[in-house]
Amino acid sequence: MSERFAEQAAAVDMDTAGMVLNAIQHPVIMVDPNSMVCFANWEAESFFAASAAHLGRHTLDTFIPFGSPLLELIEQVRERRAAVNEYRVDLSSPRLGSDKLVDLYVAPVAGLPGNVVVVFQERSMADKIDRQLTHRAAARSVTGLASMLAHEIKNPLSGIRGAAQLLEMSVGDEDRALARLIRDETDRIVSLVDRMEIFSDERPVDRTPVNIHSVLDHVKAVAKAGFARRIKFVELYDPSLPPVYANRDQLVQIFLNLVKNAAEAIGEDPNGEIVLTTAYRPGIKLSVAGTREKISLPLEFCVQDNGPGVPADLVSHLFDPFVTTKTNGSGLGLALVAKIVGGHGGIVECDSQNRKTTFRILMPVSPDGRPPKPLPARMSGASGQKD
Repeated sequence: MSERFAEQAAAVDMDTAGMVLNAIQHPVIMVDPNSMVCFANWEAESFFAASAAHLGRHTLDTFIPFGSPLLELIEQVRERRAAVNEYRVDLSSPRLGSDKLVDLYVAPVAGLPGNVVVVFQERSMADKIDRQLTHRAAARSVTGLASMLAHEIKNPLSGIRGAAQLLEMSVGDEDRALARLIRDETDRIVSLVDRMEIFSDERPVDRTPVNIHSVLDHVKAVAKAGFARRIKFVELYDPSLPPVYANRDQLVQIFLNLVKNAAEAIGEDPNGEIVLTTAYRPGIKLSVAGTREKISLPLEFCVQDNGPGVPADLVSHLFDPFVTTKTNGSGLGLALVAKIVGGHGGIVECDSQNRKTTFRILMPVSPDGRPPKPLPARMSGASGQKD
């Protein structure tokens, strides 16, 4: 059997080997002893935003950040003649982009001394999905707290408010202002508890096939009539997009929240702009831990603004309850968005840079007419994969 396999392997020519490498959905390159790029598969061309011919005219350090640990890894592989793995290497640069976190596999090439193969596995999507599932779990943890608050706090608050009203009618002008303050603050707390009660509502919602563009048009009309009156809207829609199986009212709630946040981030900037986009991205899948199931999330809906952006230390916690960048914000709006999107079987993520903040929602389709399953509240090991 081994001899037969060896004969078959020997019959494989370089063209066939290239076809095999081009079928791998990760960037793969080979560098010669002088670190000139002598091979790049199709994914590598996309990763480096350059053709294989252009890559082949330069050394690898032309395309990666100065002083990158990848160069040291290649030298280490040449010296030891053994493969190495390195995880979470940041290759971000103006050439490659601002979010190029990768795992690296670097190995020598048998029969070609000094030649080294490098395989890049992008981490950004897997990390974002993992963070999103953590955010959703945090949002669900508010459920028990919301139920407790509704029972233990709202009842005594109604008594406090009633007493404040009686005091307001029987005290002098100076004390009346204090009684009114007690009443107003009580109303504010009740309003906050009411918003938290939404997290404890686990009843199934009515879903139908919904045209996402009609939802976005409605949200835009509401925004232009009120809080985003002076802001320019840009629509980049894919007209061939299939319907999303969802609750229309909840979709309106999601996008009104995101558009309102975008408008508040822009503020009074006369050049403020909100971009609404829809697209079909068949390459994104979730692997569900403990099963062989893979959930496809091809529907992509984005709300992008050119405001100042989200502080870097808050991006990874943005969907956690009570986390907010607003002075008077409650920090429940985005947590609720994550809960609703997760209940529809999707995920929501945020990419933020100066003058470009994008909230991206990825949703499944249901060609059989049945609603997609909600994702597990906690799903370790989720990973973004391409078809």
